[in-house]
Amino acid sequence: MNRLIIFLPLLILLMICFFVLMYLLSNKDPNKPPSALINKNVPIFISKSLYDSDYVIKSEDLKNKKVLINFFASWCIPCKVEHPLLFEISKSYPDVYLLGLNHKDKSNDAKNYLSQDGNPYDFVGVDSDGMIALEFGVFGLPETFLINENGKIVYKFMGPLTKEIIKNEIIPLL
Repeated sequence: MNRLIIFLPLLILLMICFFVLMYLLSNKDPNKPPSALINKNVPIFISKSLYDSDYVIKSEDLKNKKVLINFFASWCIPCKVEHPLLFEISKSYPDVYLLGLNHKDKSNDAKNYLSQDGNPYDFVGVDSDGMIALEFGVFGLPETFLINENGKIVYKFMGPLTKEIIKNEIIPLL
């Protein structure tokens, strides 16, 4: 019994090392947590336009087109970093519908931001209470989702897009 008590800490340490080694060998990136929505239908949502509250977009309006959904806010510094790249996507891939969802932001602040820095989106929706982001499983801003013509989410990226991410991860899916 005394031997078991002596070797128990060593056994526990070996088990911890084993699980850490298995995690390291699994090639999982802790900065890219998996999304439960990949290859699933776009969550059902309705969003009013930032510019005209009588105009809305619904999840069903996204069918039969490739859509890049970008959650952003005027107060989000990383969103401002990726903003110029959204113009490049819009220019280079005119068949991709860019949907911006302004998340928990004041309407006037969002309008001023897009007026100053330009508006790359085909439609800017409002997610003032964060419920649309909740349906998409958004952790923080910015987050970007790529939707295929069948209305399925095929890609999710958390954080600001970069040229490398667009070139290596998004463009191959277009």
